[in-house]
Amino acid sequence: MTHHSRGFIALGGSETLIAQIAEDYTSAEISDAEMAMLGFVAKLTHEPWEMTAEDTEILREHDFDDLAIHDITQVAAYFNYVNRIADGLGVELEEK
Repeated sequence: MTHHSRGFIALGGSETLIAQIAEDYTSAEISDAEMAMLGFVAKLTHEPWEMTAEDTEILREHDFDDLAIHDITQVAAYFNYVNRIADGLGVELEEK
């Protein structure tokens, strides 16, 4: 189990939900707002050049305010950055 998974569980999350999200977040048992957030993050991660103002509007429609959208974007961008550094340097993943 990863560090992030343990933190999620400590906050009340379940191993089942972690597995669902890891396998395919679009099939996970999460709220519509969480689904919209993960869709935004997936697009930002995999196709950042495709991001438009409509993507943030979708989050606003799910009651995310500007601060929340900023935080979502910052966290996703940070993890993408750190993962690319780790991959580029050949850092080994921690054992599960």
